[in-house]
Amino acid sequence: MVNDIAELLVRCGAIEFGDFTLASGAKSRYYVDIKTAATNPDLLEAIGDAIAATGDFDVVAGVAVGAVPIAVAVSLAARKPYAIIRRDEKGHGKSGNIIGDVAGKEVLLVEDVTTSGGSVLYGIRSLQDAGARIRRVVCVVDREQGADAALRDIGIELTALVKASDILTQ
Repeated sequence: MVNDIAELLVRCGAIEFGDFTLASGAKSRYYVDIKTAATNPDLLEAIGDAIAATGDFDVVAGVAVGAVPIAVAVSLAARKPYAIIRRDEKGHGKSGNIIGDVAGKEVLLVEDVTTSGGSVLYGIRSLQDAGARIRRVVCVVDREQGADAALRDIGIELTALVKASDILTQ
């Protein structure tokens, strides 16, 4: 499945070359644009199916915005509920930064691209604060720039459908 996903990412134009500043602040000669590529239903379905097959969980969750379509695709493929983690806590209505029921549940956190792990670390903390259990994070692409080590340091497993080195050799 990894090669299929990597090929779909390349075919959908998810890899761009140039000078980019990443969310982590790091500079890069390439950009992995899963957000735009995931608007392709064939790619999104393949991603959802691949992640759903990675193991058992009660709820799938993703940090808004990039991971939300991935969480929905996994939810549909696995027939499990999903949750959304907001970047900012809502101060009105029911408040909070989690949409969905995660308390006491085994939650699979999904992400589009991991670099240093900052976004998933935020997601993990938010889910744990809401009473969820997190053992694994699955990302579509790992840029291989520290996320795996950052998660391993806190006892969380990172699984990548594709590593940047896989795509850059396509």
